[in-house]
Amino acid sequence: MESTVVIFAIFVLVVITIGLGVRLVPQGSKHVVQRFGKYHKTLPPGLNIIVPYMDSVAYKVTTKDIVLDIPSQEVITLDNVVIIANAVAYINIVLPEKAVYGVEDYELAIRTLVQTSLRSIVGEMALDDALSSRDQIKAKLKTSISADISDWGITLKTVEIQDINPSGTMQTAMEEQAAAERQRRATVTRADGEKTAAILEADGRLEASRRDAEAKVVLATATKEAIEKVTEGIQDKELPAVFLLGERYVEAVREMSKSENSKLVFLPADIPAAVRGLMSGMK
Repeated sequence: MESTVVIFAIFVLVVITIGLGVRLVPQGSKHVVQRFGKYHKTLPPGLNIIVPYMDSVAYKVTTKDIVLDIPSQEVITLDNVVIIANAVAYINIVLPEKAVYGVEDYELAIRTLVQTSLRSIVGEMALDDALSSRDQIKAKLKTSISADISDWGITLKTVEIQDINPSGTMQTAMEEQAAAERQRRATVTRADGEKTAAILEADGRLEASRRDAEAKVVLATATKEAIEKVTEGIQDKELPAVFLLGERYVEAVREMSKSENSKLVFLPADIPAAVRGLMSGMK
């Protein structure tokens, strides 16, 4: 009975020993092995053998690309404007032993490093440049961070600027400034339109006055020529002149009598005498 127990105990110990000595590392991972608390080796994906009781897997590290979300933070630009910026970094661990032994928490360290570098880079740029130069900021970030994290056995694949916007107060000020600028442009446009309309109206009045003056000159010239021709045709003959003027006079009186405001119409007693007076006045 005792021998059976001993044999079973030995069998269990062998199984446990084999289990401790055989390590299956999945694809996309690497295991860091310590021997008596000191780094010994890194196990690649697949079947690996370690020394039981002496070796132990201290860290399991992924070799896939890791996405690190960089929290939003306030950044002051060169022209003292507060903007809100955040980013995302893509990293890959190529040397797991350096990543776990070189820094306490490599993810926290990289986030802090990106935030610090982002503040430094944006702090050297004016607001307009910071808002329109994401590619430039990205390139500077990648250059400054890659050298630092390479000592931790980590490669920075890329870093992207997700958002970079003015703070709420600055956005309000920018909106007010833009509204004021639009109002100013509208006022200038309206003033230019009114000025152009006034000039066109004045030009129209000037042209109309010029045309009226020309018409009056033409009418006066025609009247003069008509009078000269009538005078030349009548000469000293009184009767035709009396007839023509009398006809005009009667026509004018008829028109006056048609008016609603006319109450009385006065006719000279001697129309021929009146005509002679007009003719003598013309002579």
